[in-house]
This record gives sequence, C-alpha cells and structure tokens, in this order.
Amino acid sequence: MKIRLRRRRFSQLMIVSAIVTTLGNFAKKTFAQTTPGPQLSSTRTLGPERAAIALNINGREYALNVEPRVSLLDALREELRLTGTKKGCNQGACGACTVLINGQRINSCLTLAVMNVGKSITTIEGLANGDELHPMQAAFIAHDGFQCGYCTSGQIMSAVSLVEEGHADSDAEIREWMSGNLCRCGAYPNIVAAIREVAAGGHHASV
Repeated sequence: MKIRLRRRRFSQLMIVSAIVTTLGNFAKKTFAQTTPGPQLSSTRTLGPERAAIALNINGREYALNVEPRVSLLDALREELRLTGTKKGCNQGACGACTVLINGQRINSCLTLAVMNVGKSITTIEGLANGDELHPMQAAFIAHDGFQCGYCTSGQIMSAVSLVEEGHADSDAEIREWMSGNLCRCGAYPNIVAAIREVAAGGHHASV
C-alpha cells in the first residue's frame, strides 16, 4: 500500500513538473515575441527631399532639383518640358520613352534622373542639327513611318541606335532588334524600309 502511494505521488510530481516546464517555455516564447530585440544597423532610406543635380541633355547642362524617386522620363517631360520623349506604358514595355544614354538606348521610365548625373543623354530633340534633320528622321518622313506619331520618337531613337549597333543587315534582323518598341498600327514595313535606307546609304546614324 505504501509503495502504491509513493508511485502515485511520484506520478503527480512528474505531471506538475511537466506543466511547470511547459508554462515556462510558453512565457519565454511570449516574452521573446513581445520584447523588441537589439536595434540592428539599417541602411538609410532616401526620403522625398529634393536633390540638386545636373544632367547633360543634348549637349546642354541642365540644373534640376528633383526628388530621388523621379524617373528620367518624368524629369525630361515634367521638369524640363522636353516632351518629345513620350510616356506610354511607364513600365518599360512599349519603348515610347526611348532615349540614348552614352549612346545606348534606354527606356527612360526605368531609370531615375539621379542615376544619370555625368552621363550624356540624347532625346529626340537632340537629333537634328539645327534645321537639318537627322538622316533617320528624314527617312521616317520619306517612308511614311510615323504611324499615329505618339511612339515615333521612341522608334526613331531605337532605329538610330540599332544601325549604330550593326543590327540592320536584314528586315528580319531589324524587326527583331526593334521589337522593344511596340506599335499596333501595322506600319512596320515603312519603319523597316526607313531603317534599311539609312543603313544602306552609309549614313552615320549616331548622334
């Protein structure tokens, strides 16, 4: 009888011990979740404060005071009123906002203005030499490659770069390398013809 009581007592102690341990772990976990940990070093996030920058556009230096989050496209259109560069999808899919940065074609909606300090930016306004149109502009007119006109400036900027890159050896190659500039007007044959003319004529397509 005494042995049975001891076993019962031992079992009761084990149960109590298990409950105490469980409650203790629960309290530790709850404390850890509700108590803030040590402060980790964090990267400073740029705020919306405007920053003074200078951009070289079409050979001219422009002083700007823009928020760090402003795209190059918005800086061109909204701050500098260079509205020849068009805003289409604003997601880098249509190519209407194509400009040249250090000679490379870039969708200006996908790059920030502050990222282009010290670079050479060319927009559609910078192609012509005074009253003399760039050969690609003249070819677009000659071949009626304007379509509705909205995406034309981006098409011309890409076409200029495409010829300079050496991707105008065939109609298929031109279409492939112009595929980043979308249009639904069905006038691609005219654009291809304009590009072929500039490439075949030995025109220096660069700016």
